[in-house]
Amino acid sequence: MFKFETRKEELLSREKFLRRMGKGVGAIAGLICLSLGIGILGYHFTEHMGWIDSLLNASMIAGGMGPVDPLHTTAGKVFASLYAIFSGLFLIATTGILLAPVFHRILHSFHAA
Repeated sequence: MFKFETRKEELLSREKFLRRMGKGVGAIAGLICLSLGIGILGYHFTEHMGWIDSLLNASMIAGGMGPVDPLHTTAGKVFASLYAIFSGLFLIATTGILLAPVFHRILHSFHAA
């Protein structure tokens, strides 16, 4: 997925480029599910929330909105803090994974001429 063509190779065809982008989107979707699963489990076991409430709170934190329900336990507050930091860094990493092929294609097109 991260093996890009070198400067001396030709620019990828549109079909191969879109396939590369699709792999990136698929990888990000899997990572989002994993990240959301961590959040759901964390809220469920530290705050004893139901599964749907855990999903809602984890989704809101991952989306940068903040928790919906007030946190009552110390463990829940520590988990929410760590999960919020993780979610912010995760957003930056997934954006990089998604945009790297686009920027590489743009820069590579300067050398292909």
